[in-house]
Amino acid sequence: MNIKCSFCQTPYTLSRVEMIDALQEMDAQKLSHYDAHCPRCKRATPIQRARMEMMMPKWRDELKKLEVELKENPQLAAPESVASPEAEPAKQAETGPEPVPAKAKVKGDTKAKPPSKRQIGQPPAARAEKGRKPPARNTPSQGKKRNK
Repeated sequence: MNIKCSFCQTPYTLSRVEMIDALQEMDAQKLSHYDAHCPRCKRATPIQRARMEMMMPKWRDELKKLEVELKENPQLAAPESVASPEAEPAKQAETGPEPVPAKAKVKGDTKAKPPSKRQIGQPPAARAEKGRKPPARNTPSQGKKRNK
């Protein structure tokens, strides 16, 4: 199902599995819409139940087929996203020590800015003399006083 985010206007799709999960969730909780989250801005775009059922009218049959597919091919099932607290330290021990963050850049380590369009036609010496321009003529401090 093709969707366009109502906030950032990014087009994205809901897969067959996501649609079945959404319809199953809406049916179980008696919801009137499903919140599809945009992959770019992560904001929720509501999709009406009628629109979802129109795109997949026999979703209960599709759900049964999907369950059979997952029983036959368990590698297709998504890995468990939330692990138990006991398994968390074991995973950290297997991976080794945590990486050390990179050294922060010092202010002098930055790259030089490319010249602006205005500076491109000037010789290098003229570009280096920033700040040597005299002040504008008609500023309040140097302008002529008006007589009233």
